[in-house]
Amino acid sequence: MAVQALGFLAAEPDRLDRFLALAGIDVGAIRDAAGQPGFLAAVMDYLMSDEPLLLAFAANENLKPEAVVRAAHALGSVPWERGFA
Repeated sequence: MAVQALGFLAAEPDRLDRFLALAGIDVGAIRDAAGQPGFLAAVMDYLMSDEPLLLAFAANENLKPEAVVRAAHALGSVPWERGFA
């Protein structure tokens, strides 16, 4: 579900730009970042921090918001930090 969430963010430039700014990475680094431990949890944490965005994602993916919350909790709340140059 976190990969779906990343795709949802990437589908809209403004959503993606805000996430990338908060994550401290640029668009060219997404592929490397996605392979880092905790990055997908950070994507879910980002969704969890913005209820309208969470609801939009859930509706877009035909999911109940509660299912998105459960998936985010299943990934844990491991802080993500860039681990690449």
